Amino acid sequence: MAKPRYSARPGRPTPAETGTVATGIVPVQRAPIPLGRRFLQICISAAAEALTQEGLTPAQLGILVILSPVTGQPDMDQNGVAARLGIDRARVSQLLDEIDAMGLVDRRVNGADRRARLLRLTPRGERLRARLQPASIANQMRVFASLTPRERELLLDLLVRVVESNSNLTRPGAGGRKQGSRQSTANKSRPLPSNNI
Repeated sequence: MAKPRYSARPGRPTPAETGTVATGIVPVQRAPIPLGRRFLQICISAAAEALTQEGLTPAQLGILVILSPVTGQPDMDQNGVAARLGIDRARVSQLLDEIDAMGLVDRRVNGADRRARLLRLTPRGERLRARLQPASIANQMRVFASLTPRERELLLDLLVRVVESNSNLTRPGAGGRKQGSRQSTANKSRPLPSNNI
């Protein structure tokens, strides 16, 4: 069996193969999980730079984007927010408590189901979303600075295609549960819509 390559480009030898160690550069494994995880970390860190002064996280901004009348859909319930963010309901509940305490979201009783709450942004929440979302997106796009505009569009198109063609595998928290657990099997048939934050 061939040994996996740990390099940024095919054919490029690893530091171990060349006998040199690149200073400050961690070798990249060319496999979906490590690449996807590192890419996510980079994008979240880039997005967070625009939010730190406001004390918001990218996930909190994501909720503001989803509930905005301009970029999302107000009067959504917690399950809808969880599905669009691709995270579990318990985490969404925690995030909503945090942004509710900041005065950014309003919870209203659902007339059709009095146990459920419909969520919408407060005027302050919408103003904050309108101010922070462009900077967050610009920071995320800077991640692609090493690519030409054509390469950037191609990469985004390919990522969209991979995500959409595997929506049946999108289950919040699935990577943290053991195969066959009651929770992981209960969520297997629930595809989640994509989100653009």
